[in-house]
Amino acid sequence: MMSSDEAPSMPLQTVQASISKAQRQYQQALDRWTPHVLQRWLATLGLLALFMLRIVLSQGWYIDGLAIYLLNLLLAFLQPRFDPSLQDDLLADEIEEGATDSGPTLPSQRDDEFRPFVRRLPEWQFWLSATRSVIVSLLLTTSDMFDVPVYWPILVVYFCVLFALTMRRQIQHMIKYKYIPFDIGRKARYGSK
Repeated sequence: MMSSDEAPSMPLQTVQASISKAQRQYQQALDRWTPHVLQRWLATLGLLALFMLRIVLSQGWYIDGLAIYLLNLLLAFLQPRFDPSLQDDLLADEIEEGATDSGPTLPSQRDDEFRPFVRRLPEWQFWLSATRSVIVSLLLTTSDMFDVPVYWPILVVYFCVLFALTMRRQIQHMIKYKYIPFDIGRKARYGSK
């Protein structure tokens, strides 16, 4: 026979077990998708095409927030994790404050050492965030409550200007600090002839 304390906890445990099982299955699905970079991005582009088709067929204006969010993700993907301009600013602030030499330091010549490019937003997180945002946007198109009417030519011009200005700034930053966020050329394979 059950006591009064056990009765309410059984449904709660069942719900927690169901949530835990769903989270494990979701993580397993993501783990299976991890090595398939091209297929992941093609699936995301397919979802984006489905979203665009949905917008055209429903004659809605859902695209503005998604486009700006995807641009933000792209910029984070192109930026290095440790921004050299911020490091230069911190060094200049320390010099202005009269920081004293605290002892021996490691060599700081940037040209003498190998520095791999580490992204601020890794490719996996970029894909996952982009895919989630497209799926949420697709779900939002099912309700007229999220359809905010705008004059679309202004929206297109705003996005193009925003894209041009931010990419110009990013390219100038890449040229100034001499980094390329992409692997260009043939990758060396070690141990094969």
